[in-house]
Amino acid sequence: MRIIGLETIQIEEFSNLVWVRLHTDEGLIGLGETFRNPQAVVAYIHETCAPAVIGRDPMARTAISHALRHEVGNRFQGFPTRSVEIRGNSAVDIALWDLWGQSLGQSITTLLGGKVHDRLRLYNTCANSNYNNQVRTGYDSQIYSRADPSPTNISRSEDLLMQVFEPARLARELLDEGITAMKIWPFDVHARESRGQTISAAQMKDALWGIEQIRNEAGDAMDIMIEYHGLWQLPAALEIARATEDYGIFWQEDPIKLDNGDDLARYAAASGTRLAGSENLGSLPWYRDMFGRGTIDVANFDMAWIGGLTEGQRIAHLALAHDRTIAPHDCTGPVTLLANLQLMAAMPNALMAETVRSHLDGFYREVMTDVPKVVDGHIHSLDGPGLGAGLNDTVLSRSDLTRRVSGRTCD
Repeated sequence: MRIIGLETIQIEEFSNLVWVRLHTDEGLIGLGETFRNPQAVVAYIHETCAPAVIGRDPMARTAISHALRHEVGNRFQGFPTRSVEIRGNSAVDIALWDLWGQSLGQSITTLLGGKVHDRLRLYNTCANSNYNNQVRTGYDSQIYSRADPSPTNISRSEDLLMQVFEPARLARELLDEGITAMKIWPFDVHARESRGQTISAAQMKDALWGIEQIRNEAGDAMDIMIEYHGLWQLPAALEIARATEDYGIFWQEDPIKLDNGDDLARYAAASGTRLAGSENLGSLPWYRDMFGRGTIDVANFDMAWIGGLTEGQRIAHLALAHDRTIAPHDCTGPVTLLANLQLMAAMPNALMAETVRSHLDGFYREVMTDVPKVVDGHIHSLDGPGLGAGLNDTVLSRSDLTRRVSGRTCD
């Protein structure tokens, strides 16, 4: 079997996503995905990745992925980060794994050694229907404040608004669906006001209000994760950690920028809560350093930003060697979720799967041939060959689709 072509697919409605399809002379098509900076990623994929993979046997998956990282593109070495190159390589690598599974008629989980978990507990990242799937300019037009006028009617699954204005309702909706863990970011709006340097008593009270509302409504039945997006400096981050300690927070995620390992170690030593980190750690070397420092308890890497399933498997094994858990990141695209679940099902140290209910119930179903089943707050990986699903015929015939091909396609 040989790869005869590489295709990138973009949809205007979901403009932040890039799908990669690898076509073979045997008619199999492998699917990968990445997101953010889509035009630069597409240019890199066709300029650098396509010449490196077309004509190759896709079963040489490790050799191809190693070459993309270390040998082609002027011998790009790069830093252990989430560069355009690493994102493009990630999509290609996921597609190679999908091809491998399809060619053998086995799920990726089976190729990784088989299921350790028949199902995985999920948590809901409280975003909304267009979170991360559309290109945006500026800082983030989707950040909301309780100082803004409250919407008169917040529809179901618009969780980004609900976490700010109606957190108790949000917690109740999730519990009624069987979901017992949720991630919110009530401190972000205040970090922007001081660039993360300080938090006032009034700001602290405002941010804690949402957490109190969730606890009052759900009691201990809901696990609460707090996402900080690396916006705080250490003194303020420690002040927030102390203030949230009595609320039984499940994990604190990216309280400071993750490129400051010394400060992160100080935070980890002072905080009594699990520390998660994150899609902002770009690849294996960063996790090696963080685990060595004892700063990361949960590795929630993004498979579409770290080098794909090949790198994700390595990080999962590294976490296992350090007696730590994994909970891969997905509040972006459906292929990343499928890849996450295939890996997690085979990993003893898989903790929880990240989902966004408005994505899983919404545009994931619009574009994919199948989506994972959710029952009683748990999600099931797909059992079909490779990833278990692909882009459906409807999405491939959309009028807002842009397709670019290097080589030739088999369909």
